[in-house]
Amino acid sequence: MRRKTGRLLRGLALLSTLALGATACGGSDDSSDTKAVSASDIQAALKKGGTVTVWAWEPTLKSVAADFEKKYPKVKINLVSERSGDKHYTALSNAISAGKGVPDVAQVEYFALGQYALTKGLTDLAPYGADKLASKYTPGPWNAVNDGDKVYGLPMDSGPMALFYNKKVFDKYKIAVPTTWDEYLEAARKLHKADPKVYIANDAGDAGFTTSMLWQAGSRPYKVDGTKVKIDFNDAGAKKFEAVWQKLIDEKLLAPINGWTDDWYKGLGDGTIATLATGAWMPANFVTGVPGASGDWRAAALPAWAKGDKASAENGGSSLALPALGKNKEIAYAFVEYANAGDGVTTRVSEGAFPATNAELQSSEFLNKEFEYLGGQKANEVFAQSAANVADDWSYLPFQQYANSIFNDTVGKAYVSGTTLADGLKAWQEASVKYGEEQGFTVEK
Repeated sequence: MRRKTGRLLRGLALLSTLALGATACGGSDDSSDTKAVSASDIQAALKKGGTVTVWAWEPTLKSVAADFEKKYPKVKINLVSERSGDKHYTALSNAISAGKGVPDVAQVEYFALGQYALTKGLTDLAPYGADKLASKYTPGPWNAVNDGDKVYGLPMDSGPMALFYNKKVFDKYKIAVPTTWDEYLEAARKLHKADPKVYIANDAGDAGFTTSMLWQAGSRPYKVDGTKVKIDFNDAGAKKFEAVWQKLIDEKLLAPINGWTDDWYKGLGDGTIATLATGAWMPANFVTGVPGASGDWRAAALPAWAKGDKASAENGGSSLALPALGKNKEIAYAFVEYANAGDGVTTRVSEGAFPATNAELQSSEFLNKEFEYLGGQKANEVFAQSAANVADDWSYLPFQQYANSIFNDTVGKAYVSGTTLADGLKAWQEASVKYGEEQGFTVEK
């Protein structure tokens, strides 16, 4: 489930804190030096009992933890949920670096998982049996948590993208729901001409949104092989995104409003922001944040970059991982598997979480759910199809958090000055390369 975050960890220099390959992380549980943990070993640990500390902000885990404790009376789940975003990762990184106070389980978003895995801060879950669970998950989330024969977390949720649009506004101005991004551009022009106060969308520059759009367009700017990385925003997919989005910016067709602000909620509510391309976790946020627009909004497939193309992308989503310095690992793993692959998934979905598991995504109960907020639409049909159409070859940088933190100083300038998106992406690339080299990565030119 998505939640509001600020600019991520600016200046934290996380990899400097952890130090590449540093012993401060206390080593890892790579499959090469960790013995297989059998199901009977895990059951014995559950029978014996113990306390597992979980750092996670995802609200449905409260019910999951309570159910798990009922099932295993000798187990106590200590759920620490007051931190998210910057504070969560800062606390986690500091605990790992200090070698004390490390949780047994931590929520880690997909984009941040790689750097903790690379710096040997996470337990490889393959010896616990996690490598046998691949078929349970959709391609995008599973690709995010595994690296070859190692598994560094189990997917908790996913964010296959959809285009949410204000049907009331579209009907008023006789706008057809766009099926391509070129059609989307034309719809933006028509809307803004009909009413200069109405914008097709808001966008003041957002790293997560931009990388998701590049993902869908077929761009693969990041290639990662251990400590060897390549960063290139000059491929054909990136140029597709630039071509459309530059026109939206130049023609002032995007509301210069940041997401998750009061102005954003107001625009979604009064119709001055007419669409939102984002993850399938959004309906719950509509219900709580924009209650007055209930019935106005609908969900549709993300517009394609070429007519007939079905490609989608992920936006958001988290895993549950076991820090290498955590304790009670058999019980911790059992909890993670229960929450993300077992009965806990049903509980979480019933409370509004969007699943990463095929069984739930394909179930008739899930697909036939009617969203009152979306006018009774069976929107999960749209979201499930999107999940199936996510390409599984996307990679994030091992220092994606830092890269995201400098987005507004590079690409973000295209939204507020004469800088083009192409130049902004080039500056983002150069700054990310410089940082990677400073942290000890081998960066391919």
